[in-house]
Amino acid sequence: MQTNLVQSLRETAEGREADAILRSCVHCGFCLATCPTYQLLGDELDSPRGRIYLMKQVLEGALPTAKTQQHLDRCLTCRACESTCPSGVQYGRLVDIGRHLVEEHVGRSGTSSLVRWALRKLVPNRALFGAAFRLGRVVRPLLPQSLQSKLPDVRPAGPWPAPRHARKMLLLDGCVQPAMAPSINAATARLLDALGISLIRVRSAGCCGAVSHHLSAREEALAQARRNVDAWWPAIRAGAEAVVVTASGCGTMVQEYGHLLGHEVGYVDKALEVSRSFRDVSQVVAAEQSSLAKLLRKSSNSVPTRVAFHSPCSLQHGLKIRGVVESLLTAAGYELTYVPDGHLCCGSAGTYSLLEPELSGRLLANKLSALQSDTPELIATANVGCLTHIQSGSAIPVRHWIELLADRVAPV
Repeated sequence: MQTNLVQSLRETAEGREADAILRSCVHCGFCLATCPTYQLLGDELDSPRGRIYLMKQVLEGALPTAKTQQHLDRCLTCRACESTCPSGVQYGRLVDIGRHLVEEHVGRSGTSSLVRWALRKLVPNRALFGAAFRLGRVVRPLLPQSLQSKLPDVRPAGPWPAPRHARKMLLLDGCVQPAMAPSINAATARLLDALGISLIRVRSAGCCGAVSHHLSAREEALAQARRNVDAWWPAIRAGAEAVVVTASGCGTMVQEYGHLLGHEVGYVDKALEVSRSFRDVSQVVAAEQSSLAKLLRKSSNSVPTRVAFHSPCSLQHGLKIRGVVESLLTAAGYELTYVPDGHLCCGSAGTYSLLEPELSGRLLANKLSALQSDTPELIATANVGCLTHIQSGSAIPVRHWIELLADRVAPV
C-alpha cells in the first residue's frame, strides 16, 4: 500500500512504525473472513481493511470524525486478522496508534470520557477494584441482572506453597484476578511447586498497563510498564527464570514491554529482558511435560470429564500459542469437545463488554452456542476476562484450565 504521511508524523517513531505497517498491507481482504465485527455488521469500515483505510487517511492529514472514532472503537483488538493475514500486517499496533491519534483530534463526550477515566482508575488499582468488587458482592441481590452477572461467585484460593525450590519464577498477580478468581494463581503456584518451581509474587508490581494502553492513555500505560520492569528487575538479575502470566490478555502486554519502552533511556535493555523472560503459564507447564506425566500417573483423580476449551484471542492471536493448552488437558485425561469457530472472540476483549455491550452480547451468544454445542460438562479458558464474561451467560461452570490441570496432580 502506498503512503504519504504528513511530515510531522514521518519524523516520529510512531509515524515511522505506522508507515511501515501500512506499506505491508496489500489490501487482499483475507482479514474480512475472520473479523468478528465485520461478520456481525457487514460494513467494511468495521473490518480490518476498512479501518486500515480510515487510519491511513488520518495519518495522511485527513481530519477524523466521530464516525471514524466509532469504527475504531468497535474493533475488539482480537487480532484474528493478524492470524489470517498473509503479509504479516501488525494490525494491533496500528490500531493503537490510530486510536490515540483520532482521540487527540476528536475527543470524547463528557459521559464517555468519565466512563473511560473511571475504568482506567478502578480496574488497574488492585486494592480499589478488590474493595469495589467485595462491596458489589454484598449488594448483588439489589443490582440489575446485567450487573449481577458481572459479579461471579469466588472460588476459594486454597493454599499457596512457601518457596522451597532452587528454581524460581515471578508471577504477575494481575489487577482484577486476585479479587474475582484468586484460585487461578494459587492453583498455578501449587502445580509449579509440584514440578519443582517456586512461584514468587512481587507485591510492588501491579497492572500490566493493557487497560490504559487500549483506552489511549499512553503515558499512563507506559508508567505502569516501567513500574513492573523496576519491580521485577532485581529478581531477574538474581536468577529468576521467568515472569509467568496466567491471564493471556496481560501476557500480550508484558510481551510488548521491550517494544513499548524500547526508546526510553534506562529501560531499553531491562524492558527487552523482561519481554524475553515472559512466559504464558502454558509454556512453563509444557516445558515440564516429562515431570508432569509422572505426577499425573501418581494422581488418583482420573475421572473423565468433557471440557470445551475457549482459546482467548490474546492466547491464539496475540501470543500465537495454539494447541498447547489442549494437549496438556488431553494428557491430564480430559476429553475435549468440538468447538466450532474457535478462532472467534467471545466479546469480552478487556473493557469492550462494558463499552460496547450490544456487540459484546451478540458475540457472547454466538460463543456460548459454539461452546455448548457438543455437550461439555465444563468450559475452560485461559484469561480471567473471558472466564467471567462466558460464565455470565453460561449454566455450565467455567474455569481456568490451570485449575483443571492442578486438580489432576497429587500434592508432592
